[in-house]
Formats: sequence, C-alpha cells, structure tokens
Amino acid sequence: MYRETAVDVKREVEATLIPSGVKVKLQQGTQVFVTQALGNSYTVYVNGNLVRIAGKDGDALGLVILDQPDINQMVGSIEDKIGALLKTCFDPEIPVNIVDLGLIYECNAIPLGKNDFRVEIKMTLTATGCGMGPVLVGEVEEKIRQIQGVTEVKVELVFDPPWDRDMMTDEAKLQLGLL
Repeated sequence: MYRETAVDVKREVEATLIPSGVKVKLQQGTQVFVTQALGNSYTVYVNGNLVRIAGKDGDALGLVILDQPDINQMVGSIEDKIGALLKTCFDPEIPVNIVDLGLIYECNAIPLGKNDFRVEIKMTLTATGCGMGPVLVGEVEEKIRQIQGVTEVKVELVFDPPWDRDMMTDEAKLQLGLL
C-alpha cells in the first residue's frame, strides 16, 4: 500500500472515477497522489477526486505494472478459482479484499452442462449509502467471467443482514488495527 506518493502521469491513461464508475482520461503531466496499490489496480487522488487506474497501466504512473496471472492456469476447482479472484477485489478506500472484509455473503457455481457454469454471488457493502456498489459489482463480474467455463455471472447486491465489523476475518481486523 502507498501513502500519498506524488507522481506525474507519464502518458494519457484511462481511469475510473470513484464512486460513480465514470471513465475519465488523465493527461500526461497531471500530478496525482497514489493512495493504494492492491489487487491489480492503483487508487490515486487527483483534483479532489479518487480514481482507479488498472494495474496494467502502472507504467503511466511510472510504477510497476500490476498484472494478474491467468486464473485458468491455476490448479484447483472452479470454487478455488472464484475465491482467488474475489481476493483480488479491493474497496479503493479500504486496504482489505472484499472476502476478508466479509462482503461476500454467498457464492455458488451451478453446473449448466459438462464444463459450463453459472456463478451466483450475493454481496454487500460496508455501508448502504456507499457509492462503490456498481464499481465493485462490475469488477467482480468482470473477474469471474475470466474463468474458463463460466458462461453466466449474476452478482446481487444485498443489505440484509447489514454488514458490521464482526463479519471481517481476524486477518482483516489486524490489518486495520482493530485487534
């Protein structure tokens, strides 16, 4: 994780405005402050806004390219692969993945045929008013679709039961200084 590291954008790069999810372009020479580098993305502060930049564009920040290995090369079941990908999804304001935060309530891989699956996920947010919902849901859907054999993905955002700190893993609590 980075703490307010100032960098100048090295080339024009696409970013996602947080929490709206609107795509914007950052121009070369723009000064940004890197606040987080987790999963496979960077979160930066620019002109009073937080934006997320894909890890593959780390070079635009003069930083390491954060790329994710091909999940289909991973040994394990489809459930193992889903779990591994979900652990690469981070709230841009909290340096803990959505699994350890306790945001995943339910995850099912339903066989549709010999090698095809429908993945259904129920997840929540740390607060009902959190504007990151569409961005996180979109990221989860996009990542799960990378798994060979997944032909359908449905991510449902739910708020019952309401999220609370007790849903976090002990590792997450320790990381956030709550233990």
